[in-house]
Amino acid sequence: MKIAIIGGGYVGLVSGACFAEFGVAVAVAEADPAKRRMLIEGKIPIYEPGLDRLVADNSAAGRLGFPATLEEAIAGAEAIFIAVGTPARRGDGHADLTYVFAAVEQVLRALTQPAVIVTKSTVPVGTGRKILEMARALRPDLAVEVASNPEFLREGSAIGDFMRPDRVVVGAESERARAVLRQLYRPLYLIETPIVFTGLETAELIKYAANGFLAMKITFINEMADLCEAVGADVNDVARGIGLDGRIGRKFLHAGPGFGGSCFPKDTLALMRIAEEAGAPSRLIRSVVAVNDARKAGLAARVAAACGGDIRGKRIGVLGLAFKPETDDMREAPSLPLIQGLVARGAEVAAFDPAAMETARPLLPEAARLAASAAEALSGADALVLITEWNEFRALSPARLKELMRGNVVVDLRNVFDPEALRAAGFVYAGVGRPAPDAGTPFPSLKPQGLTA
Repeated sequence: MKIAIIGGGYVGLVSGACFAEFGVAVAVAEADPAKRRMLIEGKIPIYEPGLDRLVADNSAAGRLGFPATLEEAIAGAEAIFIAVGTPARRGDGHADLTYVFAAVEQVLRALTQPAVIVTKSTVPVGTGRKILEMARALRPDLAVEVASNPEFLREGSAIGDFMRPDRVVVGAESERARAVLRQLYRPLYLIETPIVFTGLETAELIKYAANGFLAMKITFINEMADLCEAVGADVNDVARGIGLDGRIGRKFLHAGPGFGGSCFPKDTLALMRIAEEAGAPSRLIRSVVAVNDARKAGLAARVAAACGGDIRGKRIGVLGLAFKPETDDMREAPSLPLIQGLVARGAEVAAFDPAAMETARPLLPEAARLAASAAEALSGADALVLITEWNEFRALSPARLKELMRGNVVVDLRNVFDPEALRAAGFVYAGVGRPAPDAGTPFPSLKPQGLTA
């Protein structure tokens, strides 16, 4: 079986390499010549653990290729996956489908055999129906089917998510489309992975509903963290206490600086717009977006409060830049408003991330300095701010911090460090949703303004 994937970005490259690992012949069409050349040379343009080996192994085995033209990529393919970007549109937050429809039109004009066009990109409800209309209008001479197969890949663990998913969702309304996708995912069916077949619109909405719900869980526990700070409770214990309830579950109940990345911010915005246009506005998702935006905007105020209120001229060492560990993705990363706010308040900022230094560099204020290591970022610092919980940061002992730092303030936005050990060593520790020794909250309120029920 041969398939083609249009787009060699994060979703397209991971999906293509994993399908090739299943034994499928995969052609990835990448429009950027420089990126295509990198892929042919075995250089991976994104950071994802294990992806370099998977691409190299399947390229060497002849199952994964990067043809020079789209026509060559789709020739003989039974399924053609659209895996191009759908960024939030400027101004209104809608998903921008420019790249999706352009790719579909190119595919339809170049097709010489019947095929199933599958949207792997996250697209608004109704997109598959529009693609089907395009197919009927542009290629009435060919049997072209359309399906939706949303991805549920987490950056940093995408290969495992693809190979051992909780479920596979397929939106398809013809038996031929269902048969092609069923054959493609047969290796997962054999290990009893649930494969959910639905209509086009349902599959498209499942992806948005899933991300909206997970974003809501993160926002909920962050609001509980604010309440814990106000009443002297511990959000870690609250999260464990409710997460052990099987109806709730423990995942995505980690208090922190707010969600970022390539999915949750744009997908919650898009879901909000989809619901509004359908006449069924989602007040929950609207609140999630507003609360998360306010939380990230208030991060510099948290640091300033922990430092006594005034951080002009103070050296702040920031550990972590990517929105989460095991990725170099800086899209909507909480570190960006944090560092911008610190610099605006007159602080001297030095930051370090194990993977995201190059992607972060053009996004940060010129006044912010990028350090070569965690030790360099903390050297002579008045305060440490941990915002991305890379494992190497967990190993920093109080004794090591005392050696490196000039001051004694630790702002732990991921609750990684041991508060008691740090306080015993003479540090002023401020976590998220953790009770301060004198009770009460050390942080200003971060509640968004203007929300109505």
